[in-house]
Amino acid sequence: MSVRAKFRLDTVSTHSWHANARTLKFAATYDTSIPEDQRFQEATPSGTFEMLCTNPAANAQFELGKSYYFDITPAD
Repeated sequence: MSVRAKFRLDTVSTHSWHANARTLKFAATYDTSIPEDQRFQEATPSGTFEMLCTNPAANAQFELGKSYYFDITPAD
């Protein structure tokens, strides 16, 4: 089983205790002009995801305001 969610990166925070540390805060996305967002809104009307990342290469792949898919699968 897997679930796909669509979230927008709303906030990026830096930290003084680690030069590469970024807290990335995502929120469930919904744009009434995008049919895909309308479908996601029916299944996931709201939600948040937050992570702390210290990997510069990973942090460079995230852009504030851009939407991302989160694929959720069981970890055995």
